Amino acid sequence: MSAQLTGHHPDQAPEHAPEHAADNRQRPPLFAVITLLTALLTVLLIAFAWPAAHSEPRDVPLAVVGPEPAVAQVAKGLEQAMPGGFELSAVPDRAAAVQKIEDRDVYGAIVLDPQSPEVLTASAGSPAVAQILTQLSSRMSPETPAKVTDVVPLPADDPRGAGLAAGALPLVLGGIIAAGALTQLVKSGSRRMAGAIGFAITGGLALAAVLQYWLGSFEGSYWGNAGVIAMSIAAISLTLLGLEWLLGTAGLALGAAVMMLLGNPLSGLTSAPEMLPSGWGALGQLLPPGAASTALRSVSFFDGAGAAGPLVVLGCWLLAGLTLCGLGALRSQRVVQPRHEAKPVTV
Repeated sequence: MSAQLTGHHPDQAPEHAPEHAADNRQRPPLFAVITLLTALLTVLLIAFAWPAAHSEPRDVPLAVVGPEPAVAQVAKGLEQAMPGGFELSAVPDRAAAVQKIEDRDVYGAIVLDPQSPEVLTASAGSPAVAQILTQLSSRMSPETPAKVTDVVPLPADDPRGAGLAAGALPLVLGGIIAAGALTQLVKSGSRRMAGAIGFAITGGLALAAVLQYWLGSFEGSYWGNAGVIAMSIAAISLTLLGLEWLLGTAGLALGAAVMMLLGNPLSGLTSAPEMLPSGWGALGQLLPPGAASTALRSVSFFDGAGAAGPLVVLGCWLLAGLTLCGLGALRSQRVVQPRHEAKPVTV
């Protein structure tokens, strides 16, 4: 009866009510907004610039071929040039050094031959480390300059590895954007999960095709490269979906911040994990972007050598994401079930 007396339908809000509600909504002071934006900008700068600014060799594994006195002399010289920069391991001959490089046990090797000294690098493993070893080669023997041999080079179409380095950010953003879009556009939790997995597959195929066939930044198996990218996107997106399912928007924001502000800068894709500040490189390898970058280099350039550990990390994140989604589904059932059981009140 009240609806008839007032002339308004119960589902109709009074005219201009949304505008008045928006006008009356309490907003934070302008100073607080400026302070928050400045803090966010500073955090972004620190996250991306700090690892790059402090990038230098830290216990980078190298192999050395030569007599024991010569190896000791080289170790002393390297320690003086870059304290704590390299971790040397002696090998019997050049072939053994090459094998360790191809197995991704070391980033390079020094062959101490009095007649023809040689420095072995692997720019596909880390262009930054390869460049440092090339620079050090001129100091080894001023009278007989050391020959530099790139055992596992980068592709001729992308000799600096720019495409692979640039692909790190889209890989992370792909997982974050997928989770954000699915939470906004898809209502069903199971359909969100299916969407995340489907997008990971198509995104992996697309990114691998661009990097391998268009830019020439990848080698090896296209399906292997696409599989690693798909695992990484799925690991990120499913984890964020699960966090949003359990914690709401705060969970999604927290997960995205970890992947973007920690995972991407600490991935070591543009240098090497051993060149990041102590401890941070190891942390980066435990996050999906870092694990994906190492696995991609291994699968693309080293026939899968050294990919087992990173793939296990990605698998664990995938499992964690599925577990979080499962917990979110259980929580939703507990919330919805009492509502269905409640009997409507009749007047």
